[in-house]
Amino acid sequence: MANRLAASLSPYLRQHADNPVDWYEWGEEAFAEARRRDVPIFLSVGYAACHWCHVMAHESFEDEQVAQALNAGFAPVKVDREERPDIDAVYMQATQALTGHGGWPMTCLLTTDGRPFFAGTYYPKPQLLALLEGAGQAWTTRRAEVEDTSGKVVEALDHLSSPPSSGPISDTDLEAAVSRLVREFDSARGGFGGAPKFPPSMVLEFLLRHHARTGSEPALEMAARTSEAMARGGIYDQLDGGFARYSVDADWVVPHFEKMLYDNAQLLRDYLHLWRITGEPLPRRVADETADFLVRRLGTAEGGFASALDADTDGVEGLTYAWTPDQLVEVLGPDDGAWAADLLSVTERGTFEHGTSTLQLRSDPDDPQRWAQVRERLAVARDQRPQPARDDKVVTSWNGLAIAALAEAGVLLQRPDLLEAARRCAQFVVDQHLVDGRLRRVSLDGTVGAAQGVADDYGNLAEGLLVLHQATGERRWLDVALDLLATARALFTADDGGFHDTPSDGEALVSRPRAYGDNAEPSGQSALAHALVTASALTADDDLRSAAEQAVAASSAVAQRDPRFGGWLLATAEALTAGPLEVVVVTPPAAADEREPLARLAWLSPLPGLVRVSGTLGSDQSPLMVERPLLEGRPTAYVCEHHVCQAPTTDADTLAVSLGVQVARLD
Repeated sequence: MANRLAASLSPYLRQHADNPVDWYEWGEEAFAEARRRDVPIFLSVGYAACHWCHVMAHESFEDEQVAQALNAGFAPVKVDREERPDIDAVYMQATQALTGHGGWPMTCLLTTDGRPFFAGTYYPKPQLLALLEGAGQAWTTRRAEVEDTSGKVVEALDHLSSPPSSGPISDTDLEAAVSRLVREFDSARGGFGGAPKFPPSMVLEFLLRHHARTGSEPALEMAARTSEAMARGGIYDQLDGGFARYSVDADWVVPHFEKMLYDNAQLLRDYLHLWRITGEPLPRRVADETADFLVRRLGTAEGGFASALDADTDGVEGLTYAWTPDQLVEVLGPDDGAWAADLLSVTERGTFEHGTSTLQLRSDPDDPQRWAQVRERLAVARDQRPQPARDDKVVTSWNGLAIAALAEAGVLLQRPDLLEAARRCAQFVVDQHLVDGRLRRVSLDGTVGAAQGVADDYGNLAEGLLVLHQATGERRWLDVALDLLATARALFTADDGGFHDTPSDGEALVSRPRAYGDNAEPSGQSALAHALVTASALTADDDLRSAAEQAVAASSAVAQRDPRFGGWLLATAEALTAGPLEVVVVTPPAAADEREPLARLAWLSPLPGLVRVSGTLGSDQSPLMVERPLLEGRPTAYVCEHHVCQAPTTDADTLAVSLGVQVARLD
């Protein structure tokens, strides 16, 4: 049976196009069919790089017996959570409320009007068949009970979506968040909590900002220890750069092998900022390699960045990445093979599965040149192996994260190629995803989808464009970002000054989703709050700052109660507490190149809430450059706090003292 997914824009849905299950995409057609046949909706939510989604697909959705049961008794609906995060958010909240946990694939049973009456995650074939039989009987013989359950679930969703108590985040709150993180910190292994361990990218940014503002040594220690442990573990690709989604163990040894754009974009900024503070070679190397991974492995022909690399290769998790000692010898010869096995913790017993090992680099090699040669030979050999599939869809929000990271990397690492990659991505997303003044969520191969952008699309893209504006001095990125924020405030603002995830004129779901905490990526609320902070500093617009303060206050309860799920909001609060700080570097047209030392010092400063603009005298590249004359006709820097400026300076040493940067870092 040919289902309806073959023409979908989603690579995940296309993976299921040949299933014997008669899948529908989410929409009125599916619900109309459910009403016509008087059957419940079977909702399956996942994403293209998801290992257990593949397992359930092979076990169940490719199975004729399961397909027959689904087709006969249900209207089966497939949803790509990355294309429709709004649908995912609503039913994941229901799943967590009903089961106490969540994950993907997500399996929900819905009434014909979309109310959930059962929810779970992965089910092996026997359990799934039992579930379908039991649910079918309940639907037929105990309909009133099903309707009552679904009504109670929706009531619970409405309660969960109501705003918690809130208020501004104070200095004391930020100190308390660090203290709570200290109690949860794994001092032996880095990171927070036990297995599985996820890269705490937004928490790392908060800790680095808190250290930069206050000098807190515990904050820096947690950030540095975690960053080093991840970079030396199997979760980091020692041959190709880039991080896997998470570690299944507490020691960062065995990754869940999928590589996500949003993780790597956020971690790239973390390692850049750690290097900016410490000057240590490890975070700089990881930043360089991760930036290269993004461009090389996730860059699309159109200029955007693909969503992910799959967890599996030919149906086997980790097939591309794991090694045995014999395989190392086969590639490198006996001497280098044995040396590499010892260096990379590849053992006869194995650290992964079936006697294979992930690659770890627990200490820097004594012979860096030998390691560089070995690394290159192993990378070439690995490229000859079967490779994981790539989810080529371009997600607006995650590309915004990539634009910000690559723009910063281009400036801080002095790599024009990365800055150009950020610019090219921004041009593509603005040209293709911005349709009639509104953002669309995804595109594939240059074709934009119908799904409307959600709050984090607007917030993360605006933030990326604001960073790109600072890195390039090009006014157009600031103008687009300000337009996006104005649109977002009109579409998403809630009564308490925070933001809903979905637009006010969007599709009516059984509950309007609104995330109060950050998860693997910034919530829509914190993404917009952060972009508003940056925009307010770049424009000296107090209204934008006030909107940011209200958004932070609206989500403060979650960040204060569990800072591990409020990292980006806490980082935003750090920027609000320290800023606004502005550095403006002005040069005469004939001496544009001479601004570099002053501009670079501005970028090397880790102070939160700091924005940086530079350009020639009389340009309109930034509102902050208005009425900024030259001093003695030379490149001149203005350092301003709360829009009140210190005396301008042409001296790098003086500027360095103002920004807390050592002039030696210019080298």
